[in-house]
Amino acid sequence: MFRSADPGPSRTTIGGMTFSRFVAIGDSQTEGMCDDDGAGGLRGWADRLAERLADLRPDVRYANLAVRGKNTRDTLVEQLEPALALHPDLIAAPLGMNDVIGRTDLDRVHADLSTIYERLAATGATVIVSTFPDISAINPLGRFFGERLLELNRFMRDFAREHGFVLVDLYAAPVLVDPRAWSPDRLHASPLGHERFAAGAAHALGLPDGDPEWGAPLPGRDTPHPVAQAAADLRWAAEFFTPWMIRRLRGRSLGDGREPKRPVPSPVRAPADRPAVGSEGA
Repeated sequence: MFRSADPGPSRTTIGGMTFSRFVAIGDSQTEGMCDDDGAGGLRGWADRLAERLADLRPDVRYANLAVRGKNTRDTLVEQLEPALALHPDLIAAPLGMNDVIGRTDLDRVHADLSTIYERLAATGATVIVSTFPDISAINPLGRFFGERLLELNRFMRDFAREHGFVLVDLYAAPVLVDPRAWSPDRLHASPLGHERFAAGAAHALGLPDGDPEWGAPLPGRDTPHPVAQAAADLRWAAEFFTPWMIRRLRGRSLGDGREPKRPVPSPVRAPADRPAVGSEGA
């Protein structure tokens, strides 16, 4: 399923850190669900971050092994070794949300995360992790897994402290409790939400274009009437929740049989698409 790539370019310095290969692992969030790239594929926060890196250093190479529907155990079994084999020096690995929603035992999740993050830390690469937003105001079922979400966020903060990872605190970002940051399925970020996550990661990494206000609330919007909100919730349940529950009862996932969209590190843009860079970027 995966193959190694050539050694690639020499390392380059971005935001005070040295990167040549960026590899992302995880689930639908990192694959880029609900963020159309305009060419029939998916973009997502990790692609958007890779584009920011390429604007600064065009020779940075990027791979994305994330696949929708994967939980932490799937990532451990299916993605960890292939990711390590690509010799990344920047790794994105925000993991665990599917375990929260899927009611996986959190002790097992913690053990799997510990294994994954210990292996990633041992590479010496810069590793990006995140907390996860409180979607109880977005998703009618959010309140049922709120405590599990808080526990996962505690794991992420602990692992970030233990290993010196870069933490993007999505839970603390007001923009991510705004419905406009979410797609109609209320589980995946909208293009705006993916853009804000990428902006948060850029700021956490210390990139020159990082925006400290990346998580600020959006301009005000009208609050829907309770009756209209209830009707919208019913439509959501019929269109999105019921099919998800049927797949779950059948033991199926949207990721079954899917391959990673970008299994080999490669330039983020074709040469003709790259912006001009001064001699300091050589």
